[in-house]
Amino acid sequence: RRAGPSRASRADHAVADPAGLGGDGHSVTEETIVLDGVSHAFGERTVLRDITLTIGERRVGIVGANGSGKSTLARLFNGLVIPDTGVVRVRGLDTRRSVKQVRRLVGFVFTDPDRQILMPTVGEDVELSLSRLSMDRAAKTARVAEVLERFGLSGHADQPARLLSGGQKQLLALATVLVTEPAVVVADEPTTLLDLRNARMLRAAFADLDTQLIVVTHDLDLIQDADRVIVLDEGRVVADDAPTAALAVYRRLMG
Repeated sequence: RRAGPSRASRADHAVADPAGLGGDGHSVTEETIVLDGVSHAFGERTVLRDITLTIGERRVGIVGANGSGKSTLARLFNGLVIPDTGVVRVRGLDTRRSVKQVRRLVGFVFTDPDRQILMPTVGEDVELSLSRLSMDRAAKTARVAEVLERFGLSGHADQPARLLSGGQKQLLALATVLVTEPAVVVADEPTTLLDLRNARMLRAAFADLDTQLIVVTHDLDLIQDADRVIVLDEGRVVADDAPTAALAVYRRLMG
C-alpha cells in the first residue's frame, strides 16, 4: 500500500458539529477561509509569497503552472501545511493553534485516491472515517449506506477497494471525506490520474455537492462554472476573478 493518511489522520476529518465559529475582523460567512500575509518555503525554495485572501464563495478554483505553489496553498486550508509566516484561519480557528478542529471542518481529497484508501473493502473504508464520531453501530451503517448510494458505490460495499476503477476510487476517496459532513472540501488535482470518462464522473459528483468546494486543477472544464478562480504564479496571486477573466490570465501565462 502506498504511503497515506493513518487511521488517526483520516479520523481527524470527522465532523460532529460543522457550525461556524465566527470571524477575525473580516466580513465572513460560515464558509470563510482567511489567509493573512502567508508565506512558506521548503528548505531554500520559497513556494508561497505574502498571500492574503478571504475565501467565502461556494465554488472556488485554483490554477497555476507546476511549481506555482497551488498544492501547498490547498494544504494550508486544513492544516496539512502550517505557514512559516502569516496566519490561516478557518471559521475563526487558527490552523497553527487548532489544527485538529480545522481538520474536522475541512476535508481533503488527494490527487491519488490510493493515498486515502486504507481498508480492504469499500464499505469498511468509508466507515473508518466515522471511527471517532459518537454514533452507534446502526447509525454508522446507515450513514455509510447513504454516502455509498450517493456516489453509485452501494453495489460495491463488500468488494475489495483495490478492484475499483480509477474513477470509482476517486469517488470512494470523496465519500470517505463527505461521510463526516465537513463544512469545506478541498480537492487537489482530483482528475489528474483519470481518463475522460472517469473525469466526467467526478465532475458530476462535484456538481451535486452542497458543501463549499475548493479545487486545485489543470482541468479547466472542472472550474468553468466556479464562482471564483485564483491564479498563482511563482508563489504569488496574479489573478483573482470570475472564471472567464482569471482563466484568460492563466492562459496568457502558459503561453
